[in-house]
Amino acid sequence: MGYDALIIGGGHNGLVCAFYLARAGLKVRILEARDVIGGAAVTEEFHPGFRNSVASYTVSLLQPKVIADMRLADHGYRVIERPISNFLPQENGDYLKLGGGLERTQAEFRRFSAKDAAALPAYYAMLERVADVLRGLALQIPPNAGEGMRTLLTGAQQGRMLARLSLEAQRDVLDLFTKSARDFLDGWFESDAVKAAFGFDAVVGNYASPDTPGSAYVLLHHVFGEVNGNKGAWGHSVGGMGRITAIMADVCRAAGVEISLETPVARVLVDGGKAVGVKLGSGAEIIAPRIIANVGPKLLYERMIAPGDLPEDFLRRIKGFKVGSGTFRMNVALRELPTFTCLPEPGEHHRSGIIIAPTLDYMDRAFVSAKAQGWSRAPIVEMLIPSTVDDSLAPEGQHVASLFCQQFAPQLPDGKDWDDYEDAAADTILDTVEHYAPGFRASVLGRMILSPKGLERKFGLVNGDIMHGHLSLDQMWAARPVLGHGSYKGPLSGLYMCGSGTHPGGGVTGAPGHNCAHAILRTRGFLGRLRT
Repeated sequence: MGYDALIIGGGHNGLVCAFYLARAGLKVRILEARDVIGGAAVTEEFHPGFRNSVASYTVSLLQPKVIADMRLADHGYRVIERPISNFLPQENGDYLKLGGGLERTQAEFRRFSAKDAAALPAYYAMLERVADVLRGLALQIPPNAGEGMRTLLTGAQQGRMLARLSLEAQRDVLDLFTKSARDFLDGWFESDAVKAAFGFDAVVGNYASPDTPGSAYVLLHHVFGEVNGNKGAWGHSVGGMGRITAIMADVCRAAGVEISLETPVARVLVDGGKAVGVKLGSGAEIIAPRIIANVGPKLLYERMIAPGDLPEDFLRRIKGFKVGSGTFRMNVALRELPTFTCLPEPGEHHRSGIIIAPTLDYMDRAFVSAKAQGWSRAPIVEMLIPSTVDDSLAPEGQHVASLFCQQFAPQLPDGKDWDDYEDAAADTILDTVEHYAPGFRASVLGRMILSPKGLERKFGLVNGDIMHGHLSLDQMWAARPVLGHGSYKGPLSGLYMCGSGTHPGGGVTGAPGHNCAHAILRTRGFLGRLRT
């Protein structure tokens, strides 16, 4: 059977792309290497009786348009919003809670600084103004440098969103895109705890210090989402993240998409500067006029395409494309809820993001330690306990926890191998939580460990990069992954990209998949069939 498009990788963006193409009448086949659909957004049993979202672990950035177009809610998509955003135990035995509404957060901030509480409304308003611009750009196809008048017109159209901002807001945009998180937050707040509460977002999936220029943008990237219509909120997908991609797969199949599991792609076939098909790990070849990669740029261009088939300058720039998010993921089965010294009773903090990163200095030390030793001896840890709101994940009275951890070098120094050190690093993480919640280590019944190397091996995330590439100014918008190929079209005719290594970047957004499909359909005159 002939196919109009082959999609390499069955992650959420591949599923979203496949849906829009199939809805427009194209015959689409997804080729997924693993035995389960969903890429890094999957729910798996990792200890007998305990299931969890083993990689991607929380919901906010998934585009409302994608949710509506795929009618995910009609098929069982359900997200429970956190009662508060985050809970940060402090080194002095205190704690800070962030979220639950403006007035409540202000009251919490007053315990640390009356000035910071007073500054909060203006800070939120500033973030929202800028975040609205990002929301507007997220589902736009960036201009492709080198396309003459089209480049100018598209750039002008999208730039108009920024031009409409007040001068004050444009200054905020400049600050967020160029400053370090510390410099940016120092301009707003004085309390170390308050700055840590906001600065944590700047190091999520970012192998960098909060003192690194440009880290303020990563903070912004994590606030332009929403849950159930509430902007900036985060939540838990009932059934785990795998429930989302399982629903997406069902919707795709109903639209006519063919999904093949345990079908790894070894090579993109190229003939005369055009991508014409793929060669599978089995040796079989499949021909199609459109090859769409839902894998990262490094994996696609350095491992799936022969160097001689790519332009020399493009290949050189891909070799310089920065990857490695400094992330270590653990999933743990727990006998009981952790008991925090600063807030020992069970409560809403167990249903929030539990952040072990009390100050920006702590975060900076974590990065410096990782650079010197391979991993931080006092790492940044975000813990979520989804079983507090979803009893399908663990036996009654017991729990599962996601531990999202920074900073862990993508490549260990001195030729060391993560396979030899991941248990030691995992023990360091447990010790870090134990410091704030005595008894935590003893409550662990089982654990699943994913070092940067483990994330690459299991999910194809090169250097363990959960974003498919740094979110730095030189790797965003029309320059993601390479200037001249920022509109989802690769350097070979018939080759496209729909993963997080394209605009607008990482997270479970569905935006790259949506945009790639529209870019393909726009060039083929199918847009009228999209019914958007």
